Amino acid sequence: MTPGSRKLAWIALLYAAQGLPYGVVHKIWPVYFRAHGVSLKEIGLMSLLALPWSWKPLWAPLIDRFGPRRAWIVPCLGALAAIAFIMPLLPPEKVGPLMIAFLLTFTLASATQDIAIDAWAVDAVSGRDLGMLNGVRASAFRVAVIATGGLALLVADRSGWPAAWAVVGGLFALLAFAALFLKDGERALTSSGEKRTTRELVRSFLAWLLRKEMLPVALFALLFKLGDQAIARMTETFWVDRGMALTEIALVANTLGLTLTITGALLGGWYLSRVGLFQGLIWIGIAQLASNLVYAAVAGFDLPRSSLYFASAFENFSQGLGTAALLSFLTACCRKENAATEYALLSALFAFSREIAGAASGFGAERMGYAGFFAFTALLAVPALLLLPWLRPQIQSAGSLTLPPTSAIVEP
Repeated sequence: MTPGSRKLAWIALLYAAQGLPYGVVHKIWPVYFRAHGVSLKEIGLMSLLALPWSWKPLWAPLIDRFGPRRAWIVPCLGALAAIAFIMPLLPPEKVGPLMIAFLLTFTLASATQDIAIDAWAVDAVSGRDLGMLNGVRASAFRVAVIATGGLALLVADRSGWPAAWAVVGGLFALLAFAALFLKDGERALTSSGEKRTTRELVRSFLAWLLRKEMLPVALFALLFKLGDQAIARMTETFWVDRGMALTEIALVANTLGLTLTITGALLGGWYLSRVGLFQGLIWIGIAQLASNLVYAAVAGFDLPRSSLYFASAFENFSQGLGTAALLSFLTACCRKENAATEYALLSALFAFSREIAGAASGFGAERMGYAGFFAFTALLAVPALLLLPWLRPQIQSAGSLTLPPTSAIVEP
């Protein structure tokens, strides 16, 4: 194996390790706990347990300063494996303090390994490899989510939940063993060959952040996918409450759904390159809104079973379109010399709104019913569209997009 292919193989393995925990949190937890009678309100509040993914910049400097990347990745994967093996021993009917502690430890370990993996990729991959890197890491991340959300639910349907958690724990354990052989690359330097001082980085970042144009940008990052994010956690529980088998959820809502999300992201990127970012944001925003209304119609009317399949397909496809549009917008707003820091802030806003919307979704679904709540989430997509006229000059002056920094392409 050549050094280049070996490097890409490590990228695929490491970003699969990033995708597996995301699949557990967003694809397995809602189904697992709803199948055991946990309320929609409690399942929605579990989104707050995913906040470490938004806050990981807070402890990222520790990982950058102490120890090799492997010294962080291996223990985190070991912790994820241990928690997966322990899950069948915890009573799932009531989400008490002990369960919450384990779930929060799971997301903390996942966020920490994400920081180390992203740092390893930045250290190890040179500029000429970036195009191939993005393709490999995006594919590996999504395939891992499909494997978790699809395979685990298939096993649970046939052999029970303890077997499903054993499969998930086994995957994490295998990844931890493989990561023992990971070698660190050289630390990334600036184009001048010297690291920039902390004071220089802070001064440059604040000059960018405190511009008056940043307010609509920050609001748009918070709001563009708010409706899509609010509905996402409740679609999983909606399938359970409609009496769908775990196999159906695994194959249609998860495996096929994530395949359509990837397809939507690819076609969204192509569409944006044809019509431009501003026009693309308008029409893709409308598509996201329409997909929520389709789910509302399925929940509110006595429609055939196939209509639920269509709603899931449409929602996942538009989710991919929206992801491509938002990532393009965020990268257009970042300067190349400070792209990682600036993108980290904007993507943190996006991730924060995702978890807060998910936390509130259970309250909304219980109070309004599925049909009313799904229709309400469509209205949440409107404010971002109304912001676009204020953003048009900045979008049009952004010129060619910068390459997304590490982890941009794999954010949900």
